[in-house]
Amino acid sequence: MNDFNDNKSTGHAEEIDATRTFSEDLVPSDPNALNREEQLAVDSLPFGNALLIVRRGPNKGARFLLDADLISVGRHPNADIFLDDVTVSRKHSEITRAGSVFSIKDLFSLNGTYFQGERVEAAQLFDGAELQVGKYHFTFYASKKSS
Repeated sequence: MNDFNDNKSTGHAEEIDATRTFSEDLVPSDPNALNREEQLAVDSLPFGNALLIVRRGPNKGARFLLDADLISVGRHPNADIFLDDVTVSRKHSEITRAGSVFSIKDLFSLNGTYFQGERVEAAQLFDGAELQVGKYHFTFYASKKSS
């Protein structure tokens, strides 16, 4: 009887471990979590700069440095952030910087500009904010350094 209980408890423990491993495979990791390289890029941003990282859509993983007072976003080849997809207007939106504060403004684009899942005309950005321009989903990361 003792051997039966030992085998049963061992088998049960193995089932729990197998279930735990299986559930970890099913539960996706945070899609917005920064990998080591991205974290180093964010940590090294100079004061007053920011970074947009494509989280979903075309060019997933692409990074765009925001280091100017006015940054154009669109499908036009001369856009500062060139997004080559028909869901993006030629002059879709613009990002402005005033000191270390960034804002996004939609430029009457056909498909709109989304901030935190809501279509907006304009919004002030904050660290970790989610943006969408056409099929491109971005996360905004501001410099953590002070002046």
